[in-house]
Amino acid sequence: MARVVIVDDDQDLRRLLERRLVREGHDVVTAADGIEGLALIREYQPDLVVLDWMMPRMNGIEVTQLLRDNPDSGGEGVRILILTARSQESDVVRALSAGADDYLVKPFSSTELAARVSSLLARR
Repeated sequence: MARVVIVDDDQDLRRLLERRLVREGHDVVTAADGIEGLALIREYQPDLVVLDWMMPRMNGIEVTQLLRDNPDSGGEGVRILILTARSQESDVVRALSAGADDYLVKPFSSTELAARVSSLLARR
C-alpha cells in the first residue's frame, strides 16, 4: 500500500480518483488546489502525488517545481503524475522538464490510471 495525495480542483474527479486508488489498496488524501496540496504533501509525506495542471492559486507545474527545487517541501523522492486536459507535446515536455515523472491526458481510463500509478510506485 502506498500513500497518495490527489490534487485537483474538480471535486467529482477527486472523488473518482480517490475511489479507484483506494480500491487498488492505497491510502489516499485529497486537496482542491496547489497550496492546499503542498500542505498535505508536507504533512503526509506521500509516495505519489497525482496533480492537475490547471488549478487556482497555484498550478500543478508550480507545485512540481517547488517540490523538486526545495528539499524542505516534503517532495523528496515522491513520484509525480500530472493529470491534465493539456495535450500538446510542448505541455508534456514542460511538465517533464519541471520534474514530473509521468503525464496522463484527460479524459483517461481508470485502467490506464491504475497501470501508470503501479508503474510509478514500482520505481520507488
